[in-house]
Amino acid sequence: MSFPTTGFVRLSAIISPRGPIPVSKSTWWAGVKDGRFPKPIKLGPRITAWRVQDIHSLIESGVR
Repeated sequence: MSFPTTGFVRLSAIISPRGPIPVSKSTWWAGVKDGRFPKPIKLGPRITAWRVQDIHSLIESGVR
């Protein structure tokens, strides 16, 4: 699966094993909380997504 260039993505498309960022779900949410990872956008009551541009910027800057 290739990572999109625009739009929004859900968490399952961001983190491993399918996504480009090799962290667990708990590590991802801890990183969102402390500012290492981008904040999500609420698209609905049960839908959380991230801007693809934010994820590309994170990858380009080097995931810590």
